[in-house]
Amino acid sequence: REVTGVLKGYDPLVNLVLDECVEYLRDPEDSYSLSGETRNLGLIVCRGTSVMLVAPEEGTQEIANPFTDDADAVDEDGDDAGATAATE
Repeated sequence: REVTGVLKGYDPLVNLVLDECVEYLRDPEDSYSLSGETRNLGLIVCRGTSVMLVAPEEGTQEIANPFTDDADAVDEDGDDAGATAATE
């Protein structure tokens, strides 16, 4: 099954709560292609064991990581910039 919707919540087992959900129905003669028909489902819960892929419907946008500072950055040659290590 293939569905789209607004992600309202999830848990560590990847159980998903989707709102405004629409299912894209498969072609009965070819289960690998969509028939072009849809079915409105509304609010649903998808069990994490059956979730194969979660992706945005539209493009993605890179944002700054709020959990790193300049000391954790990686410089241009791939080495850790400003990283230190302690050994015994």
